[in-house]
Amino acid sequence: MNKNMKKTLLVMASASLLVGSMWSATSAQEDPVRVGFSVYDMQFEFFQSMEQGTRDAAEARGWEFRLHDEKSDENEMVTGATAMLDDIDVLIISPVRPDALGPIIAAAKQKGVPVIVDDIGGGGAPYDAIVISDNFGGGVLAAEFMDEQIQALGSRSNKVVSIGCQPDAPFAERRNVAFEETITAAGYDVVTDLFGNSTADLAYTIMKDALAKDPDIAGVFACNDPMGVAAGNAIKDAGLDPTTDIVTVGFNADPEAITAIQGGGLSATVAQDPYGMGALTVDLAEQVLNDETPDFSNADEREVYMPVTLVTADNVADFAE
Repeated sequence: MNKNMKKTLLVMASASLLVGSMWSATSAQEDPVRVGFSVYDMQFEFFQSMEQGTRDAAEARGWEFRLHDEKSDENEMVTGATAMLDDIDVLIISPVRPDALGPIIAAAKQKGVPVIVDDIGGGGAPYDAIVISDNFGGGVLAAEFMDEQIQALGSRSNKVVSIGCQPDAPFAERRNVAFEETITAAGYDVVTDLFGNSTADLAYTIMKDALAKDPDIAGVFACNDPMGVAAGNAIKDAGLDPTTDIVTVGFNADPEAITAIQGGGLSATVAQDPYGMGALTVDLAEQVLNDETPDFSNADEREVYMPVTLVTADNVADFAE
């Protein structure tokens, strides 16, 4: 073999290696991002909507979407979400137990997988970002509406009731904190302030007992809609109207609340946007994957707030299915 032929073969081999290298790099770049979503419980419509928003936003980017249903079980959350880390590039999680996020996020960091939390809470763990509704702002909306309605109805009472979700739900608790701060600043007295543990049965009992103690209550705010509707039912069972005798406000804009507003069983609710929250987590995931710093609403806690909307009889048709 002469020198020219050797030189030609060497050039061809080098070119082949270069092309192969370029092809491998291009292929790697074209591999879709794999996003895993571990969701609180898919039996609830709220989380079904959140899952759809997350899925749609991911698939619109050409990403692969993988779902894990925690089914309201802490062990399932930890084991299932941790198992996903072997085959995803970013984890989005709506945790059934925020204080159990630590091991999941520690494992994710070891694998270089960013974690975006959607709603419920972060448990103090070092997640990359968390999306939550503007719960404090929603509590303010509820109080301002209640004050306006009570004045319009001509009630002489300044007594109101505040029913919270549960002590281990700090984000949801902001709703009642904001409501109570705003309503008391307007001159009202919160005569009953109890946790309903997010259940309709307990909220019914709380409202029934509150009316037995103070029959002249002017308004009640509940941290979620099942409790708000239950409080309305307790008011009706006491022979009063939950819109004209006592202003009754919930939170979430669940279908039962929309129906109750339409039927005169609830004065108002504060609508969250679970679909939009899901889409927003994907936006944040993309930013973190690109080494960009999200525009936090609260940078210290890496929180991003989703706006909420007051739903009343005037606009309830916009929220009806």
